[in-house]
Amino acid sequence: MSALHFRLERPAFARFGATPFRRNVVLRVLMGLLGVAVLAVLVFVSVFVGAAMIAAGLLARLWRQRGKPRAQAGRVVDAEYRVVGKPS
Repeated sequence: MSALHFRLERPAFARFGATPFRRNVVLRVLMGLLGVAVLAVLVFVSVFVGAAMIAAGLLARLWRQRGKPRAQAGRVVDAEYRVVGKPS
C-alpha cells in the first residue's frame, strides 16, 4: 500500500465532513486564536469547578465534625523521648 492511499483529500473521506485546508492566512490565524480562546475558557472553568469541589468537601467534613470535641483530655500520653542515632 502506498503512502498516498490514506490521504484525507480522497473522495472517500468527503462523506465524513473532511474539508480541505483553508488557505486564507487571516482565516487560519483567526481560527487558531478561536481555538486558543476555547482552551483558555475550558481551563478557567475547570479550575473554578475543581476549587468548588475541594471547598464543598472541606465544608462537608467540617459540618460532620461540628459539636464533637477535638481532643479528649483523659487520653493524652505525656512522655520523654530521646533521639536514637543511626548505627555507622
